Amino acid sequence: MLTAISPIDGRYADKTKSLCDIFSEFGLIKHRVIVEIRWLQALANHAAITELPALSSAAQQWLADLIDNFSIEDAERVKTIESTTNHDLKAVEYFLKEKFADNEELVAYSEFIHFACTSEDINNLAYALMIQYGIQNVILPLQQAVLEILHKLIKAYAEQPMLSRTHGQTASPTTVGKEFAVFYQRLQQQHQAITDAPIFGKCNGAVGNFNAHCVAYPDIDWPTFSKQFITSLGLTYNPLTIQIEPHDFIADLASSISHFNNILIDMNRDIWGYIALHYFQQKQNTNEVGSSTMPHKINPIDFENAEGNLGIANALFNHFSNKLVISRWQRDLTDSTVLRNLGVAFAHSVIAYQSTTKGLNKLIVNETAINADLANAWEVLAEALQTVMRRYQIEKPYEQLKALTRGKQVDETTLHVFIDTLSIPDAEKDRLKQLTPMNYLGNAAELAKLI
Repeated sequence: MLTAISPIDGRYADKTKSLCDIFSEFGLIKHRVIVEIRWLQALANHAAITELPALSSAAQQWLADLIDNFSIEDAERVKTIESTTNHDLKAVEYFLKEKFADNEELVAYSEFIHFACTSEDINNLAYALMIQYGIQNVILPLQQAVLEILHKLIKAYAEQPMLSRTHGQTASPTTVGKEFAVFYQRLQQQHQAITDAPIFGKCNGAVGNFNAHCVAYPDIDWPTFSKQFITSLGLTYNPLTIQIEPHDFIADLASSISHFNNILIDMNRDIWGYIALHYFQQKQNTNEVGSSTMPHKINPIDFENAEGNLGIANALFNHFSNKLVISRWQRDLTDSTVLRNLGVAFAHSVIAYQSTTKGLNKLIVNETAINADLANAWEVLAEALQTVMRRYQIEKPYEQLKALTRGKQVDETTLHVFIDTLSIPDAEKDRLKQLTPMNYLGNAAELAKLI
């Protein structure tokens, strides 16, 4: 949409549409409706609450249909009610009472909607369900897509030699696959942390003590009932809260996703640099334009786009981590507007993951450029030579190689002449002369294949 203020709803709308029904205002309202209905059903199933008998199968199906068929028009009706109540959760309660008026069985029990609940009993569970669904069905699959293409690159290039760059300078060679493997392992660890992260919920009244619950039904074990209800939603029960669930799990999740995103930024910047060195080429699309004035260019735009969106996402995730764990006394509303932006952080991450996957799929390793760079970097063998010299206790080996190589152009002949001067066994001299920048790889290939 050309009039959208945010690009996630405009330019990138096709990339973020999977989040629309989850994190939009519609999504929030729908999940509030779901929690209210599930709470009513749980109450009806408790034998001690005789004033609300078990619901008939017809009523249960009617409630299921209300959830499954919840529409934009329904959400708009909630917003209309909110314009009068000036309270978004109370509007959901009144909306459900309106709906119940059309059901002969349920209308008699309308006052059990939102029974003993504070708004946050519904809100925290709604957000928890939204986060859970967004993580499991959008974030984790897109992260997995990045990992899968990385795995293919590791397998394809585990043995392809490549000159390392430490401090931007030539350094001991590695392999392309091994460098991808390092990022794979780092990303996989955070991906697993996100997968395993518990998502907490609470349903314990105005300040977390079941005050009203205990007065209305003093013989019910409300903490146990609340735990059963929350776990039935697929969430983890938090027994100790104030009016709000303290949001620590959101802070932890935000930190883990931010960590994943930072590792991805690190990788994308490295790839950008290797493209600049011509180590990687990109598959051409004849219809694309790299520059409005320089026809030759194929810019690394996917990695640049990903980096920019990851930065925006992390700015929000970092704010979530810092802000959401803080609440004045038992409740303040500063978290409300912040929570409404969860989907924004998810959306920018989604854009970035798709861009990264697209960019990785376009990569072609330029063996010619990589091998040429290695062929002109004989100085990197100085590390190996001085280490063997240490083995044979030759005096000042590091200093000798420093004098020979530092800041100088070194070639094969230079090193072989130096090797011939060493007081080491002839067999060792012959072995050292077999070293080249192409085969001085240590266990790089084997390490890559550990993935």
